[in-house]
Amino acid sequence: MLLNIHPDRPQARKIHQVIETLQNGGVIIYPTDTVYGLGCDIFNQQAVERICKLRKLNPKKARLSFICESISQIAQFAKPIDNAVFRLLKQNLPGPFTFVLKSNNKVPKLFKNNKKTIGVRIPDHKIPRMIVEELGRPILTASLRAEGQTPEYLTDPMEFFHEFDKIVDIIIDAGISSEVPSTVIDCTTPRPELIRMGAGALVIS
Repeated sequence: MLLNIHPDRPQARKIHQVIETLQNGGVIIYPTDTVYGLGCDIFNQQAVERICKLRKLNPKKARLSFICESISQIAQFAKPIDNAVFRLLKQNLPGPFTFVLKSNNKVPKLFKNNKKTIGVRIPDHKIPRMIVEELGRPILTASLRAEGQTPEYLTDPMEFFHEFDKIVDIIIDAGISSEVPSTVIDCTTPRPELIRMGAGALVIS
């Protein structure tokens, strides 16, 4: 199903429709402030497995990430965040960044990779943040890649609708997205390390 949602003024009834789908174990494609992502309720194991199979990801090796609506929600799933990392998060979120943190026992089993880390995002986009806030828990984020193609990431919902309509439950159309993914920063090391350069200019003070 293709669902048009206004990126700046998301319609409440359509957000409710997405929430119901997620609560029922559905998988969605949704916009962020970078590229479109595949998502589901992180606590629905079957839905997470669906996305991992679709993206050919091995949860034990992959750094799975999810979207939160606030830093306080991030803290619920991470080991205690020191002052320097907290300041880094506060200065750069919401924004086009994925921060890798040490995970705690509240993280669902499928997200527990060998390194015991988790990627977290708070995108600067109303739709995913509204979804997470209304759902009451984070959603998985896995970028929608175009294997073997250029650009590497799918950007136009109308173009990927025919490919994914029978595979996912809802495709949110909020317009054309960027071709640039999030910048990934590893905060599990003594000093934050750049894993992938993407969108945004990281603020460090």
